[in-house]
Amino acid sequence: MNERNFSQTLSELRHSAGLSQRKAAADLNISQALLSHYENGAREPGLGFVCRVCDYYNVTADYLLGRSANPDGFDRTADVARAFISELRVLANKAESALEELV
Repeated sequence: MNERNFSQTLSELRHSAGLSQRKAAADLNISQALLSHYENGAREPGLGFVCRVCDYYNVTADYLLGRSANPDGFDRTADVARAFISELRVLANKAESALEELV
């Protein structure tokens, strides 16, 4: 599990996009003060706002909530593991074929 939380991620996304709180708040249809509260963890948003933020920054809810390290939601660790297992199967088949030739 990731160490980030919603408020940190929200702030990081805004900073990465080079946006002021005023601009991001206006785009998200909330006040700057409310966005500040969300970013410093003083208030927690509703689901509707979470969905708007995901669309606005083009990230998944899992990323926004700190449940994934990948903004697009793809679990690259699982992809790497699957590729590794696939390669191991290929190598095992080659080794089995080589042993059969020796016998």
